[in-house]
Formats: sequence, C-alpha cells, structure tokens
Amino acid sequence: MSRIEVVSSVLAANEAKAEQNKARLHAAGAVAVNVLSAPGSGKTTLLQHTLTALTDLPAAVLVGDLQTSRDAERLAATGAPVVQINTGQGCHLTPDQVAEGLDRLDLEQIKLVFIENIGNMVCPAGVDLGEDYRVALLSVPEGDDKIAKYPTLFQAADLILLSKVDLLPVLPFNVAQVEADLALVNTRAPLLRRSTLTGEGMPEWLAWLRSRRRS
Repeated sequence: MSRIEVVSSVLAANEAKAEQNKARLHAAGAVAVNVLSAPGSGKTTLLQHTLTALTDLPAAVLVGDLQTSRDAERLAATGAPVVQINTGQGCHLTPDQVAEGLDRLDLEQIKLVFIENIGNMVCPAGVDLGEDYRVALLSVPEGDDKIAKYPTLFQAADLILLSKVDLLPVLPFNVAQVEADLALVNTRAPLLRRSTLTGEGMPEWLAWLRSRRRS
C-alpha cells in the first residue's frame, strides 16, 4: 500500500507543478506549446524557421535533451531566448525542469514559449508540463505505422504535423493509412503537411500559432 501511496504522491506533485507552470505563463500573458516527436522528425528545424518568421510574436524555447546543447545553439542563432535543459538519463522533461527553465526567461517580454521535448514517442506523451497546446510531429521517413503503434503520443495532440512531405514521391508512405489511424485516436487535431525544403504548410502553421496568442 505504501508503494502505491508514494507513486500517487509523485503524480500529484507533478500535476500541481504543471498547474503552477500554466498559471505562471497565463499571468504573464504567454502561451506554451509542447512539441513532441521521435528523434529526427524535424522539431529543431521547424522551430528554427518558426522563430525566424514570427517577428510579430515574441517567442522563446526550452530545449530538452539528454546531453549536449547543439539544438539550443541552432535555435539561439535566430536571436530568440533559448534555455537548454539536459536531463542526463531522463527520457522526458518534467514540470520541475520546465519551472526552472521559466525562471531563466523574462516572461513579461514573451508571448509564446515552445517546449522542445526530448525525442521519444513514449515517455513524454503522458507528462503534463503546464503547456496550453501539444503539437506532435510525424516524419515521412519514420513510416506510416507510427500512429497505430504509438497512439498515446497523438491522442492528446492539438495539432499533428506530417513533416518531410517532400520525400513522399521517393519513400513508401501511405498518407491515407495515417489519416485512417488518426481517425481512431484523435478526431479533433488537424493533420498539417509540412516541408522545410519546399515551405509547404508553413503559412498554415504560423497562422495556427498566431490564432493561439493571448490578447
């Protein structure tokens, strides 16, 4: 019984911290977007282009990685505030780590906070960090079976980006299968095609972000 009580107390503490993060962001007039995917789906590249394009919406990024600051360095080159969070062996960010990251940002000057979660299709999906929205990426090279295999990642998403769609002509990827699998786990999240190479989907992505800003 004590074992169950310990687990319950940890979960409750995480939920409380997530609510504190959300309240803190709302008080500052900021919106948080948790970006999740497998490694290599294009989260950092997406955010690079997004930060460059969102000149009318001051944004910052909390970058989660097990090791190194390479992604953070790429994003900092855009001029946006970036905070690196290294988890060591942790496979996802925690609400406490996000709270510490927010401590290093001037939230009064920021309207949008991206949380680039650790590349993992399982661990981050069940952890609320205090975000307002979740965006899940699925890249064409990963294969068209990932929504069926990892439904938890996509069930709670508010938007799903199908990235690297410029590779559709050269890779065996069934978009119709992805749409059918998605219809079984999440009927409210739009599926938006995205290509960094061609720019497809970028205007729609930016419009989606701008429509979420707080007045």
